[in-house]
Amino acid sequence: MQRILVVGITGAGKTTMAQALAARLQLPFHEMDSLMFTGPGWTVDPDFRQQVARIAATPAWVFDSFGHPEVRDLLWTGADTVVWLDYPRAVVMPRVLRRSLRRTLLRERVFGGNVETLSSWFGGDHPAWSSWAQHVARRAEINRRTTDPRFAPLNVIHFHSPRQATAWPAGPTSPPTDLAIHERGDFRHL
Repeated sequence: MQRILVVGITGAGKTTMAQALAARLQLPFHEMDSLMFTGPGWTVDPDFRQQVARIAATPAWVFDSFGHPEVRDLLWTGADTVVWLDYPRAVVMPRVLRRSLRRTLLRERVFGGNVETLSSWFGGDHPAWSSWAQHVARRAEINRRTTDPRFAPLNVIHFHSPRQATAWPAGPTSPPTDLAIHERGDFRHL
């Protein structure tokens, strides 16, 4: 485990898991949205793809992202491990709603100094709306990629509940015995 993608829908806890893994394994952590959004008005860094490509070419990294379309295949091809936080809507929606509400009310600055505003809640790209609308499609796409031969050999650690995921970073390097693992395209239960 040297090049790790932590994937899942918005609100699953990708950044938290990625930071914990990076600290535990002493690997560099990269927050995808911080690399992408670098200025006011959610300005996208014009060198975003090149910057991600430079990082992906290094021998060790942890990213907290399924990958924006322009870098998705690059990351999935370079990864050796995918940690999939595959939680139901009943888990992720309260999380994303609480986070966005806190960010909006407290005017917390996020990527590139941007803030979530009340008016942004009515846009289709707001985290709450995108998490709800993309949940099924994102899950299907991640599932497809975990068995795609283009990305083999790829070890996939597949968590179905926050309880499993929370226990794992504090435990041994191998995954707990009650979660599903895909290794080199084969699905098995340990």
